[in-house]
Amino acid sequence: MADDKQESSLADNLARVRERIARAAERAGRRPDQICLVAVTKTVPAARIREAVAAGVTDVGENYVQEAAAKRAEIGAAVTWHFIGHLQRNKAGQAARLFDIIHTVDSVRLAEALSRRAQQLGRRLEVLVQVNTSGETTKAGVPPEEAGALVAQAASLDGLAVRGLMTIGRLQPDPEEARPEFRLLAALAEKLRRETGLDLPWLSMGMSHDFEVAIEEGANLVRVGTAIFGPRRG
Repeated sequence: MADDKQESSLADNLARVRERIARAAERAGRRPDQICLVAVTKTVPAARIREAVAAGVTDVGENYVQEAAAKRAEIGAAVTWHFIGHLQRNKAGQAARLFDIIHTVDSVRLAEALSRRAQQLGRRLEVLVQVNTSGETTKAGVPPEEAGALVAQAASLDGLAVRGLMTIGRLQPDPEEARPEFRLLAALAEKLRRETGLDLPWLSMGMSHDFEVAIEEGANLVRVGTAIFGPRRG
């Protein structure tokens, strides 16, 4: 009975998140099916991820390579695997093997390491360039004025396909505080599309506390964990 209640709660949470996505998309004059929900599964056990998949989750985001490796061994390729945490270069080989898309490329050296490893695996890895739009020293990502150079350099590497930009909004009680940062990323992506000729279709921004604001400002990849799975454990 407890498992049934837990599964129902997860499914209910997911339904509520999808409804919030739909309303935010409507406010922005967009269709809900234009927004990809990435369920953030940091510290979430594989059994719960399987419940989420059964409830309709198709995309999963992990912050740590080792944690993802254990879960992918159980779940396999039933979902699209997104890496959304800070990635060290010495984990590039594992990341290139485990993940379908890397959201957090923040240096040329990391891009080169991922490209080299992807080529060794015979694949072209989809990546996003992480931009620090808030200027906070605690956040990773390149400054907005350096994003164009990194996008161009990463796009020149044979093992990578640069698919867009990612940012993390400042964590404040009022999600409106992050709106200027999301707006900045969307404007930057549009500028880089014009300058580079790259498609750059993905804007990864917005988490449980601010994804509606992010969608209103152009996000089409939102990374939501707590609103689906509840407060993080551990």
